[in-house]
Amino acid sequence: MVSGVFAYESSKVDWCEENYRHSEHVVEYFNTVSNLIFFIISPMMLYLLHPYARERHQAVHLVWLMMVFVGVFSLYFHMTLSFLGQMLDELSILWVLALGYALWFPRRRFPSFIKDRRSFGRLVLIITALTTVSSFVKPTANAYVLNVFGLQLLYVLCTDPKALRLAKRMVALWVLAITCWISDRFGCAFWQELNFCPAGGVTGSDASYEIPYSLPGIQYWPCDQWEVGLPHIVLKGNTKLRKEC
Repeated sequence: MVSGVFAYESSKVDWCEENYRHSEHVVEYFNTVSNLIFFIISPMMLYLLHPYARERHQAVHLVWLMMVFVGVFSLYFHMTLSFLGQMLDELSILWVLALGYALWFPRRRFPSFIKDRRSFGRLVLIITALTTVSSFVKPTANAYVLNVFGLQLLYVLCTDPKALRLAKRMVALWVLAITCWISDRFGCAFWQELNFCPAGGVTGSDASYEIPYSLPGIQYWPCDQWEVGLPHIVLKGNTKLRKEC
């Protein structure tokens, strides 16, 4: 039973891409290779967000270090389509999203029984840990919690004028992802006839409340005027004004 979770194609998930087409050791070649983007973007975001993390919290760096693990586990999953790979892939995304949720969910929207961010972080940790355990019994539990975290963060961004531009891009990417998933699930035969397979596969809103002295704002790399870019927080104020408790 234990060895079965490591076995190739032991997962019930199988994307539209033709298996073993380019290598006898890689089940889904292009889905596997596409995960290399994680190893490019994560170091870039670590660099871009370093001034913000220094003022806000070093856990900001942890988000992007964990994104590297998302890339590793997703690469492993698509290379093997093993059940273990599927769990590692999905749960790593859950923990990244949970960490971002604990770090950036606005204080003004905390439940009434939560008084500070530390208590909120503990609550998120408990929910995420319970979901992790439940996922091995019922894997779909992970998807439900991912949607709750993701949709609530998206709602917060959509209701914050400072983050509206980022929210619009998130909605566009979400629609693209759902479209690819639907095409993969229900149009696989059509895409294979064309020899083409669709791909399988929030930070600034609260900064003004957490570190207002630094005048944080959202910019996009490499050019703030571009429609597509890497969103990151820049500090326009004097960080020396920070008060130590």
